[in-house]
Amino acid sequence: MGGTFIGVTDDFAYNVVRDPCSVHDLHAAILARMGIDHEKLTCLFQGRKFRLTDVAGVPIRGVKA
Repeated sequence: MGGTFIGVTDDFAYNVVRDPCSVHDLHAAILARMGIDHEKLTCLFQGRKFRLTDVAGVPIRGVKA
C-alpha cells in the first residue's frame, strides 16, 4: 500500500508543523491530476461565475494519481 503525506501536524493533529496546504491548493491538485484546469472550471451561481478553488489555488507538486 502506498500513499502521500501532504504536510505534517503536531502530536495532537491540531497545528501545522511543516508544509501547510490550503483546501484550495488541494482541490487544484486533484483537478490537475484529473486533467482539468481549475481556473477554467466554473459554475454560474446568482449571476457570478464561481470556481471550486475560488480566487486562490495552486496545484501541489508531489500529488500522484
